[in-house]
Amino acid sequence: MPTSLRSQLDSLASNFATAVLAAIRGASLDELVAESGGAPRRGPGRPRGSLTTKAAPTAARASAPVPKAGGGRLARRSPADIAKALAQVVALVKTKKAGLRSEEIRKALKLDVREVPRVLKEGLAKKKLKSKGQKRATTYSAA
Repeated sequence: MPTSLRSQLDSLASNFATAVLAAIRGASLDELVAESGGAPRRGPGRPRGSLTTKAAPTAARASAPVPKAGGGRLARRSPADIAKALAQVVALVKTKKAGLRSEEIRKALKLDVREVPRVLKEGLAKKKLKSKGQKRATTYSAA
């Protein structure tokens, strides 16, 4: 008896699956999307707005970068921006005979912490600055 019940259930399941597949194949894509509820659902833990596209790109900068509020990546700086900052650093360092540390340069020129290393590295590479000392004790002076 259990074998006849099992074979009967198997044939019903097979017929049902065949009928569902035939209905799906016969339906149009619009009907399928309408039946599924339209837009895809967000999964658990996904942040809001991640499925929408971003707004129009921001306009190009004309001058120095403006750091984002709350941290994040620093905006891309052009070589002209870096050269301008380097000129300010060289002018400041020339006023101090003993030289200045990078923290003092940053405070005096009100630069972002992340901007200073690139400017100082550029100044050393172009031989506009010279350094003395190691790590935080490094002082920079005009070459």
